[in-house]
Amino acid sequence: MVEVMGVVEGLNSAVKMGLRRVRVCSDSFFVYNCLTGKGKPTNKKIVTLVDQVNLLLTKFSSCERLLVSQNNAKCAYKLARKAIGSEASKWEEKDSGCTFIEQCKICYECFDSGQMFSVKKCLHRYCFSCIGKHVEAKLLQGKLPQCPHENCKSKLEIGRCKKFLKPEVYDLMSLRIKEASIPPTERVYCPFPNCSALMSKTEVQANTTTSSSTGVKGSEMRECVKCHRGFCISCKVAWHNNITCSAYKKSFLYKSSIEGKLESLATKNRWRECKKCKTFVELAKGCYHMTCRCGYEFCYTCGAEWIKKKPTCRCVIWDERNIIYRR
Repeated sequence: MVEVMGVVEGLNSAVKMGLRRVRVCSDSFFVYNCLTGKGKPTNKKIVTLVDQVNLLLTKFSSCERLLVSQNNAKCAYKLARKAIGSEASKWEEKDSGCTFIEQCKICYECFDSGQMFSVKKCLHRYCFSCIGKHVEAKLLQGKLPQCPHENCKSKLEIGRCKKFLKPEVYDLMSLRIKEASIPPTERVYCPFPNCSALMSKTEVQANTTTSSSTGVKGSEMRECVKCHRGFCISCKVAWHNNITCSAYKKSFLYKSSIEGKLESLATKNRWRECKKCKTFVELAKGCYHMTCRCGYEFCYTCGAEWIKKKPTCRCVIWDERNIIYRR
């Protein structure tokens, strides 16, 4: 169905640009047979789309339907993309008062072309509402949003997304882009809840000034680049002057802090901390071979590293209690 939708979109663009002769190239036998009438689709949506194609074809003085190899189809795509890019800009310049109705491929509602968002690299188009919801959902999943078209990997540029994103979602996208630019092992977050700024270790080191209050050479004290408060780079908590990390973690001050309560909760629920990026991981189901989002692999039971997809410990890899569906 996606391929036929692509034909409809291409023909609509050709009509908009005032072309009189077109060639419809496809590397799919199914699509070719549908367009030539040699095959009859059973899916009602595809039947509707084929009817749209046939209606659009009546607007041209000449039309060819060709079955081509995959390489030729890629070549045709590149040429079409280049032509659409240049001709569309000319069309906008010549007649800025024209409106072109397009159908969003997510909600199937029709909109003026000015209410549609175009992904720069692949030219797939969606209404602002749908693309906005898609971007927000991906960001909340901790991912950088890509074009929602099936199997399309085109990345969305933050500058082009600003006009339809809510300010808080735009800020979240900026954060996700910065996170992606910093390797997981190099990421540092300010431990103060009302700041939580993301930094790289290089940024932190460059921003930190020598503190006379510590009086210790080679101190672990660092300074946040945003709020400028001191924290311990080793245990990632507010700076604890004149006390070691191990002693601080045994103190009441740590146990009553947010970090201490989180560690206590993690111990109670048997969460595990990734040794590479320090993120807590919880096993919901499946085996004890864990792969953190930073790529580090380890045993959930003892924390030992997995190397080349093989364990370095002798712990069991499976527990029947973690089987969700049993026959």
